[in-house]
Amino acid sequence: MNILIVRVSSLGDVVHNMPMVSDIRRHYPDANIDWVVEEGYTGLVRMNPDVRRIIPIALRRWRKSLLSAATRAEISTFRQQLRQDAYDIVFDTQGLLKTSVVMRMARLAPDGQRVGLANATEGSGYEPLSRIFHTASVEVGLHTHAVLRAREVAAQALGYSVDGVADFNLRPPALTPAERPAWLPDAPYAVFFHGTARAAKQWPNASWVRIAALLAERGLPVLLPWGSDAEKNTAEQLASQMRNARVLPRLPLMEAVLLAQRAALVIGVDTGLTHIAAAFNRPTIELYCDSPRWKTEGNWSSQIINLGELGAAPSVEQVALAVSTLAQ
Repeated sequence: MNILIVRVSSLGDVVHNMPMVSDIRRHYPDANIDWVVEEGYTGLVRMNPDVRRIIPIALRRWRKSLLSAATRAEISTFRQQLRQDAYDIVFDTQGLLKTSVVMRMARLAPDGQRVGLANATEGSGYEPLSRIFHTASVEVGLHTHAVLRAREVAAQALGYSVDGVADFNLRPPALTPAERPAWLPDAPYAVFFHGTARAAKQWPNASWVRIAALLAERGLPVLLPWGSDAEKNTAEQLASQMRNARVLPRLPLMEAVLLAQRAALVIGVDTGLTHIAAAFNRPTIELYCDSPRWKTEGNWSSQIINLGELGAAPSVEQVALAVSTLAQ
């Protein structure tokens, strides 16, 4: 059986689709599973050994130069790669018009199906028009977790039931000494994923400073990554008030993944890198300040503690207790 998954973005959502792959592999061990994903996330999908072929797409970049000859040539190459194999099932777990169009471009085997979401979950960016390209649409509950949503779409289409703990099956490549980044410490460290695009999802700087002081008492240094100039400024402000913190250089995505995967403790707001740490089952404290916890909370491991809720940020005392729990 040839299966294609269309889940192009975003970072956290790509990660949350990994257990779907593990479920398919467990029930159909001989299936060939391919994945269409934004070019920037191909390294992340490559860490899943159950994905046979990764087909990169560059929708974000192509939109800026749709009329250029170079973009048209890239789109033509993408289409050729997409139609290289005939698929028995094509899944669109994103539920957008753009992803359903990509689904439609793929070549189906005789009696092949295009399967996607029949409805939105609360607060999702689902576009009902995406259903026009489906041969089958799977209905999910209004408050279905992002991981379970993808697992249920595959299960209903392929005739099995979702069972067992979510298995992300992410296997980072081994690093040679020459490949080891200079910023990566030899000793255990904590990471604060403090940055997020929406200000309401951020945790107060003063709270980060108090938790850093707690970790300093435990002898644990704190690394502060950033992804924009604004986040760099915040990281520098935080570090100036923390005796055990260091601001990292700007990291490419796969080095940021390595940062999460090697950490002794991760504390982060509702953002993709926090979810990656949870997918690796690292000791992770997820902070929900202005987003619903049910959508993405790490609920597959006792190594993950989820705090806060939409409109109710967690307190320093709650986070300190979580640190004590995970550091035991």
